Amino acid sequence: MRTDVFDAAKRSAVMRAVKSSDTAPERAVRAAVRALGYGRRYRLNGAGLPGKPDLVFRALGKAVFVHGCFWHGHDCARGARMPKQNAEYWRAKIARNVARDGAALKALRADGWRTLVVWECETRNAAALSRKLDSFLKP
Repeated sequence: MRTDVFDAAKRSAVMRAVKSSDTAPERAVRAAVRALGYGRRYRLNGAGLPGKPDLVFRALGKAVFVHGCFWHGHDCARGARMPKQNAEYWRAKIARNVARDGAALKALRADGWRTLVVWECETRNAAALSRKLDSFLKP
């Protein structure tokens, strides 16, 4: 097993820099939502809802999750890539994330919410992202 290339303090700083909110994919989704005219109709990080959706449209009964491909186990090239170091930990970690995401979506749907998951890789094509959000948000 190869040792870490960073010392403990540097590794801690690197991991602290990994953001959990206000990420570039989230900002891209919010920009697309604003461009569609829904800018004043959502709230961020629905703390009272299962899974804390990234965008909550209460009046529409809709919630949007923006998932990072690696962290949430997407089947794209970035999501399918597994670290070679500490591989068993990362497989278990991502499996727990996927299970937690599924439970949150199921709970929201059981409460009558419509949900949409936008993957990080989908935010790179602005036109396709806009179409996807528009079809989801239309009443």
